[in-house]
Amino acid sequence: MKRFTSFRADFTASLVVFLVAVPLCVGVAVASGVPAELGLVTGVVGGLLTGLLPGSSLQVSGPAAGLTVLVFEAVKEYGIGALGALVLAAGALQLAMGALKLGRWFRAISVAVVQGMLAGIGLVLIAGQLYALADAKAPGSGLANLGGMPGLIGDTAGSGTALAALAIGAGTIAVLVLWPRWRRAARILPAPLAAVALATTAVWALDLPVARVEVSGLLDAIQPPGLADLGRLTDIGVLGTVLAFALIASAESLFSAAAVDRLHDGPRTDYDKELMAQGAGNAVCGILGALPMTAVIVRSAANVQAGARTKASRVLHGVWLLVFAAAFPAALGVVPVAALAGVLVHAGCKLIPLKELRPLWREHRGEAVVLLATALAIVTVNMFEGVLIGLLMAVAKTAWETSHVHLDIDTPDDEDEPVRVRAVGNATFLRLPKILDQLDSLPADREVELDLSGLRHLDHACGAALTNWAEQHRRTRRAVELVS
Repeated sequence: MKRFTSFRADFTASLVVFLVAVPLCVGVAVASGVPAELGLVTGVVGGLLTGLLPGSSLQVSGPAAGLTVLVFEAVKEYGIGALGALVLAAGALQLAMGALKLGRWFRAISVAVVQGMLAGIGLVLIAGQLYALADAKAPGSGLANLGGMPGLIGDTAGSGTALAALAIGAGTIAVLVLWPRWRRAARILPAPLAAVALATTAVWALDLPVARVEVSGLLDAIQPPGLADLGRLTDIGVLGTVLAFALIASAESLFSAAAVDRLHDGPRTDYDKELMAQGAGNAVCGILGALPMTAVIVRSAANVQAGARTKASRVLHGVWLLVFAAAFPAALGVVPVAALAGVLVHAGCKLIPLKELRPLWREHRGEAVVLLATALAIVTVNMFEGVLIGLLMAVAKTAWETSHVHLDIDTPDDEDEPVRVRAVGNATFLRLPKILDQLDSLPADREVELDLSGLRHLDHACGAALTNWAEQHRRTRRAVELVS
């Protein structure tokens, strides 16, 4: 009886997750510049394969908005044929990291960098999807999209077709915001599906001339990478994209796992096994030429809130996605692109941690600076380099905060006695200017006893500079005694 009750809960939860996943899978694929069916393929693999593997019991994997910008740039630069090779290599890298027990180390990544990464992705995603809201083509990069906004506004205002598409997209966003407040309806139909269904119905009923999703068929959309595509993995630029895929997908998945663990009382996530499960899923997605996958917090939270008990719910959600993709692919052809753009604009807004930013600024200003700098770097440069800039800033901030050092200076009234200087803390090159300024301000006609025994850490640069200062002081002033 207990097993039946558990299965019934998982069955119901799987239907909820399936209804949430369909518009998100399709929307992420369209925004990534690939056939809509490939988003469903990734969702199927995330359910049927990754869902069966050990790691996290309740989080759900599939295509995520967090990788949309990076995938779009990769497809634009290397072509859709190379996408499978990139995802396959990223999956292999994740498998290797999991086998080397590196999964737990992702918890050491600065939360500010991760939040900044998601905020930057959200900003770039919103900037690109605002064009899709008006059935217009985005110029390309984040800065170009932002710079083209005045022109987009002018073009939209002068076009009846663009205004119709904008109305559909804006209506979709309004439903996404308001639908959860109608709790009885939200329990029956998830907000993303309700928003897309209402938008599709409005376009059909009013016969609006807006762009619809282009459908090519499930088998036609699957394009396994060829030998030429695999050969491109030796290029430095391609390897950088693979590394970005692997690191960002891994970080997002494992941070999602930590969040999902706080939502339920079941088994905790094994980070290394979850990393290998994600790697296996991405490897299969790469073989099929589909989108990369991550664990997705929206679907995972919906799974837990719907009452899922075991991993059966996420496996069944993959079954429903497969049935839908195989039996009803033509249903995608009636969905307006502006509605999916609305779903992704809403998803992009949720990636920006506006509520957390103000208290973070008050309590940990350095972390807030890292967050903002990471987001700005992603918008102005690109995803991979933006994350690297954020990581370097986080390391520099930590180094600065941990290199606390102060000098206790005792100047006796008797001028025949030396000035005693005791250094306490961690002396690194970051604090060297302050240390030397204090030493140079000592009386020029007094002997100095410099005690370094109170230092917990003395790096090479600081040690060499203090030795040079002592030698110079001996030549120009009076004796200096170093105590270590």
